[in-house]
Amino acid sequence: MPGGPLIVQSDRTVLLEVAHPEANDARHALAVFAELERAPEHVHTYRITQLGLWNARAAGHTAEQMLETLERYAKFPIPDAVAVDLRDTVARYGRLVIERDERDDAEPGALVLSSDDEAVLRTVTRSKKVAPMLRGEVADGVVSVEPWARGELKQQLVKLGWPAEDLAGYTPGTPHAIALDEVEWSMRGYQRDAVDHFFVGGSGVVVLPCGAGKTIVGAGAMAAAKTNTLILVTNTVSARQWRHELLERTTLTDDEIGEYSGEMKEIKPVTIATYQILTARRKGAYTHLSLLDALDWGLIVYDEVHLLPAPVFKLTAELQARRRLGLTATLVREDGREGDVFSLIGPKRFDAPWKDIEAQGYISPAECFEVRIDLPYEDRMQYAAASDEERYRIAASAPAKLPIVRSLIDRHRGENILVIAQYLDQIAEISEALGVPKLTGQTPVAEREELYQAFRDGTTPVLVVSKVANFSVDLPDASVAIQVSGSYGSRQEEAQRLGRLLRPSSSGVTASFYTLVARDTVDQDFAQNRQRFLSEQGYAYTIVDGADVLEAASA
Repeated sequence: MPGGPLIVQSDRTVLLEVAHPEANDARHALAVFAELERAPEHVHTYRITQLGLWNARAAGHTAEQMLETLERYAKFPIPDAVAVDLRDTVARYGRLVIERDERDDAEPGALVLSSDDEAVLRTVTRSKKVAPMLRGEVADGVVSVEPWARGELKQQLVKLGWPAEDLAGYTPGTPHAIALDEVEWSMRGYQRDAVDHFFVGGSGVVVLPCGAGKTIVGAGAMAAAKTNTLILVTNTVSARQWRHELLERTTLTDDEIGEYSGEMKEIKPVTIATYQILTARRKGAYTHLSLLDALDWGLIVYDEVHLLPAPVFKLTAELQARRRLGLTATLVREDGREGDVFSLIGPKRFDAPWKDIEAQGYISPAECFEVRIDLPYEDRMQYAAASDEERYRIAASAPAKLPIVRSLIDRHRGENILVIAQYLDQIAEISEALGVPKLTGQTPVAEREELYQAFRDGTTPVLVVSKVANFSVDLPDASVAIQVSGSYGSRQEEAQRLGRLLRPSSSGVTASFYTLVARDTVDQDFAQNRQRFLSEQGYAYTIVDGADVLEAASA
């Protein structure tokens, strides 16, 4: 019915009128298959992309359901070209299938690429990049695939616009008894749904907000698979937290879980390894690749899959016979390699909107503020004379931000507060000025864990942290984050930093997320880009003047 909050345009962009009473419902339904591009105050712009449509289709959404969303919320009729294009794009997923060759005279376990559309099969097999991965036609509509090419073939087919559905199955791995120990706790409904959707699909990505229990989903998948499992994580602190959670939530014992990192080289039925160790090189060669074949893994879990280092994609292409579970709060990758996640880890299998889980009481409500600060005359002149490369650092690390940090800490006295910054010298200056501890990548693991524990028990209510606190760090009682500087326009980082606050706190207060930006600089421009993902999830940013913050503090 005309009058809704969406305007669907013929170039595949969709405009969302933020003030419309149905805007939130439309945003959640639209985010299933469209990506937010811009999020200014009044009208948000989404784009319907091929990858977004294919991920939605893989997660069980049909073209008709997606069109029904557009029609339900559209202010004007949907352009015919958009409807036709959406149906055609969705229909491309699964027209090609990778499966095992079931012919009587086939080699055991041989792979084939098949399609009931001869024109499509002929199109892709003639590609110069696809042809070397194929052996030749073995039956009508069936082409033999080189044994090593399962992953690389899927990558190339996505680039050609014909994503294959992988039905070739998975090696079960060496069986290992794993069960959930649900005596004093139980899996939430959406966590069970995530595990079920993953197993029905075989491999793929589960998208849940920070604090919603992605580790529990990983444990649930392990309990369902009951096999040797390799878990890849971002750093050693994450590895230790995974170990702790698995010991707490499953029947696994300490002797069954190994850590493979820069500090330890244990290989056990469940092994937790860091991305860094897999990408470590000596004399140009990856020195720890033997880990991938050390045991007969039946499941590989990729924690924070949006941060998967580029070299690991090559390694993952060789692991296509193993079940693969990606866990993340956002499929956004700043390097643009979402297509590789789709083809090599698997498509999105389950996605629970942040606001839906907040409404169920499983993550804390949060308010987001952008505090705009005027640079003093001298800093403005330095900024104006600087090169493009220098300007962001000058704006992001402006000393004018420090009084605002002090004022916000005073405003939230009694709460647990994270002050987050990008630059080490800036972190050191803030830590010294406030007289509070700092935590960076240079902080030894043992000291980090001590600081985290002091933060949890309230003896250290304020921590100044670098981006090491973005990843898999359990800070359950953080209720305030003050972001002084960030990684340029990184949307994934913004999501992770807000995620530090979303674990329900013992106080039950609404979390507050402040981003400090220098007005009329690239700092402000990058902040707007960082906010895009959270705007898509329904978090609105209130613009606050830094002068008003200081005035309120002095009143």
